[in-house]
Amino acid sequence: MTSHTPPNDDPVAVLRWAHARFGDGLVVTASFGDPTLAHLAGTTIPDVDIVLLDTGYLFAETDWYADDLRRRYGLNLRTVHPLPDTERDVWRSDTNACCAARKVEPLNRALRNKSAWITGLRRSDSAARAQTPVVHEDPSRGIIKVNPLATWNDDDVAAYVAAHDLPAHPLADRGYRSIGCWPCTAPVGEGEDARAGRWAGEAKTECGLHLSGDATAGTLVTVASSGGGRSDGGRSEVAR
Repeated sequence: MTSHTPPNDDPVAVLRWAHARFGDGLVVTASFGDPTLAHLAGTTIPDVDIVLLDTGYLFAETDWYADDLRRRYGLNLRTVHPLPDTERDVWRSDTNACCAARKVEPLNRALRNKSAWITGLRRSDSAARAQTPVVHEDPSRGIIKVNPLATWNDDDVAAYVAAHDLPAHPLADRGYRSIGCWPCTAPVGEGEDARAGRWAGEAKTECGLHLSGDATAGTLVTVASSGGGRSDGGRSEVAR
């Protein structure tokens, strides 16, 4: 019988526990800003869906990089797009509304009929994520959220990347440490928070995927748990 909680905080142990507990009800979301989560999840659970939310504003380098990782490591990559009638260029006047339509709504579709969601959240990402649990409930979606990298810092990630000789995102050596949509992502300076380049100049620090409500909410979910185009090899989905 599978335990209600992982045996320890080791990412591989957490992923194996999640697969044993949730099986086909498991889905991974990865931004492909770096290779860590996609490689770790895809090699530990080879049949798991790894979802990329293609907002329509991803860097061309991110599109290329995601497909490169898919081909190299046999990832079961699934791309989810915004609804066809989603208004363009909303980011110019309202970044919260843009994120809600181009990230949160597609994510909610990707999580439909799933019981657990694996993310790449790390406590070291930012002050807002410093209390991220390894496993917790996302009450707004009624799903269990699994964060296998929660306890890792930058050194842990670098060691994993080096040990597996993983390629870096093409923008990494240009100062981009947290990579999202091109209109709202900038390089960061030495010593700055990795996410300082996201929505630079705004009070906004999260897109809404990891908030307790919609994209206009402001609190990370930390409830303790009881338990653009792409190559043909990936799957691409747009709601009809």
